[in-house]
Amino acid sequence: MTGLASDTAMVMAAGLGKRMRPLTASQPKPMVRVAGKPLIDHTLDRLAEAGVAKAVVNVHYLADSLEAHLKERARPKVTISDERDLLLETGGGMAKARPHLPDPFFCLNADNIWLDGPRDAFADLSELWNADEMDALLLVVPHARASNFRGLGDFHMDPVGRLKRRLPGRVAPFIYTGIQLVSHRLLRDAPEGPFGTMVLWERAIAEGRLYGAVFTGLWFEVGTPEAIKPTEEALRRG
Repeated sequence: MTGLASDTAMVMAAGLGKRMRPLTASQPKPMVRVAGKPLIDHTLDRLAEAGVAKAVVNVHYLADSLEAHLKERARPKVTISDERDLLLETGGGMAKARPHLPDPFFCLNADNIWLDGPRDAFADLSELWNADEMDALLLVVPHARASNFRGLGDFHMDPVGRLKRRLPGRVAPFIYTGIQLVSHRLLRDAPEGPFGTMVLWERAIAEGRLYGAVFTGLWFEVGTPEAIKPTEEALRRG
């Protein structure tokens, strides 16, 4: 680990992939191939390149095929967080995996594809991390560097980097990339069972402890089959 805030990442891979149908009828979304390799391999390869040594991957939908695929990996070293019995959503997934996660840890979605700017995303998050002030540091990207994204944005950011949620009916300048650096403090008193990370983020916002780091590279939304071809073309261009 070279200058990183953590040597471990949680990779969210348990979702049902409904928006990616029909490609997910017979395979989990992280196994959908983009530019010649499964989505989850894009994510894990980037972790390995950045020097993140360990990954905790949660599984639920068609978990056997995903788990078999992950057994082939040497870097990062993969630990499975098994959610076959109950899909716990993003917040519940982190809470279940907490015994395997150091403080802090990176957390990212298994379907993320991005091209780094001057430095890699994990180095950027690590440099800005301040455990005394932050419960979570979210990597966010402006609309101009978010390919295939059609939404209204997720967050506003104040001059020191604190985040507030987009107001109803408004456009927010920053989109959450699905990559964050998380303190165990964010997970304290977590609800039982399935729940979304927003439950924890809302508390952190109220306490002034949810921060953002603006990504300097290009990020690709790959949530539907239609997004695959333009993403592949952009990756070919580099």
